[in-house]
Amino acid sequence: MEKKLYPGTLRRLRSNAVIRSLINPLKLSHQSFILPIFVEENLQSPRPIQNMESVFVQTIETIIQRIENAILSGVNKFLLFPIPAVKKVIPDDFSFAFDTVVKIKAHFGDTIWLATDICLCSYTSHGHCGIMNHQKTEVLNQESVEILSTYAVLLAKAGADCLAPSDMMDSRIKAIRDKLINSNLGYKTIMSYSAKFSSQFYGPFRDACHSSPNEGSTLHDRKSYQLSPFNPEQALLAALRDESEGADIIMVKPAGLYADIIASLKERILTPIAAYHVSGEYAAIEILSERGIVDRSKAHMEVWASLQRSGASIIISYEAEKAKEWIENYEY
Repeated sequence: MEKKLYPGTLRRLRSNAVIRSLINPLKLSHQSFILPIFVEENLQSPRPIQNMESVFVQTIETIIQRIENAILSGVNKFLLFPIPAVKKVIPDDFSFAFDTVVKIKAHFGDTIWLATDICLCSYTSHGHCGIMNHQKTEVLNQESVEILSTYAVLLAKAGADCLAPSDMMDSRIKAIRDKLINSNLGYKTIMSYSAKFSSQFYGPFRDACHSSPNEGSTLHDRKSYQLSPFNPEQALLAALRDESEGADIIMVKPAGLYADIIASLKERILTPIAAYHVSGEYAAIEILSERGIVDRSKAHMEVWASLQRSGASIIISYEAEKAKEWIENYEY
């Protein structure tokens, strides 16, 4: 039998904020958010990130207080980006990241969930996410995977709850999962940057991590290993591969511009999807807000709703600390 709504039903269900909050199927929760945090070796005081001046790179001394402040706002899940002082052609010293994770987990224990970014872009002198050939014309996949997987296991031993490889090398998930199992760390979670696109919206982040490709390489972008915005099918293939190799969470990055990818993956994979609302997307809202074009909190909430609507169950946001307050006070 054909279903028909009685005249006026839709308008009646939108008639005031109370009933809208009752019948809206989307229910955002601050528990779904992860806060990115940055810490830099030998930094003397917290450093504001260019074009994200309200977000700071922390020192090894201030990172604990930074996390404590976030916890007071309802955040207990973090994605850590360690930034070493020394860059090399082939990185071999991950002690700063190891010591930082040890310090954080020793202080907070299981009261927080700590994911650590796994990449080489902030470690390499040329700024790429892996090891390059001698001519500096190509990022070598297997050589990069070997170092990345060793790095991941090191941070797992330090106490990281989750390893988040963002390098986009092929088969690095299998290498990490195999090494974790062989080290009796198979219970550690892997959140894979599976659908990570070559994007113009990473600029402020690269300032934070000093990780832009530079004159040390003839490759001036990451298009040879990150996904093309014009090839969505590869995002699906990469996600399916990573899921089959042992990834527990699949990430889409950037998020707001790739909601179609999130929706497509939601239909095809079984693992949870994390949406990373990246630095440029965040900065765009902040700048629009400063100019009075949008309401800051409502604009972020609208983006978060779109990400959940698309199928993301996890949101990585630089405004994660505001999520609890904004969600509780949002006028539906």
